[in-house]
Amino acid sequence: MADARLLAADEAKLASRHNRGALSLARRLPQLVVAAKQVASTVMHGVHGRRRAGVGESFWQFRPFAHGESAQRIDWRRSARDDRLYVRERELETAHTVMIWIDRSPSMAYVSSLARESKLDRALILGMAAADLLVRGGERVGFPGLMRPIAHRAVVDKIAEAMITQERIAPDVAQAELPPADPLPARAQAVVVGDLLSSPHDIGVAVEAMSGRGARGHVVMIADPVEETFPFAGHTEFLDVDSPARLRLGEAASLRETYLTRLAAHREAIRAISATHGWSFALHRTDRPASEALLALRVQLEGAGVFLHGSGR
Repeated sequence: MADARLLAADEAKLASRHNRGALSLARRLPQLVVAAKQVASTVMHGVHGRRRAGVGESFWQFRPFAHGESAQRIDWRRSARDDRLYVRERELETAHTVMIWIDRSPSMAYVSSLARESKLDRALILGMAAADLLVRGGERVGFPGLMRPIAHRAVVDKIAEAMITQERIAPDVAQAELPPADPLPARAQAVVVGDLLSSPHDIGVAVEAMSGRGARGHVVMIADPVEETFPFAGHTEFLDVDSPARLRLGEAASLRETYLTRLAAHREAIRAISATHGWSFALHRTDRPASEALLALRVQLEGAGVFLHGSGR
């Protein structure tokens, strides 16, 4: 049996570490915004508007004037260039609302030598890239507890500004492990991005609350490759970044199989919770390209009716 004992840590040092993490995030966000836009651009191909006539603000096409229509609909400038009368049609705008929540709790700061970046940076890049892609596709994007749904082309910059402000004035809210347990509008879509290391019960409560009015969603679990393999051996001390606790092991390798079994069970429980509410579930490792996860998420969103484009769906 491995020698394991729980040690108390200095809570003041823990709080200081959290504060430094918030300041570090504020400094990194400009670079993360650039990275998010670059990732969105790589997955952008094929995303257009809805390309159907209807009530909206964007010009779609001119079409010939039909007998019986009101003369007020005639575009006289366009008609003057031809021997026919034309009507200006606008593009149908029935934007979906997608609420994206990104886990910014302390455990997300973890990064190993095998990863391209921390779980937090990857989640931020993925979430902001999804927001950019959605807005370019004509959708409205909001962040629970952070920002109301908008369809502004500078959505990524606005998200970053809101996060910096929230980190400064409401750090406890900013570093919450789960999204607010509030119901979303019936036709909204939710995207939850994080390491999801909370208890399955708490995750289930949050998902059930968000789905209360019929909203559907997508869970993207972010994992560092070290979390997948547990390569630790010999005398090892683990720090809990969410509490003042430490775990000291005399022979860490002896717990590898137990750890991997519990990790698999935890993920299966979250997958089951997602399926029960009609949500999708995906696992993304930080040693893989962010564009890979964004493309998979786009496929799920399109399957749910978001990103309607040239196919006329």
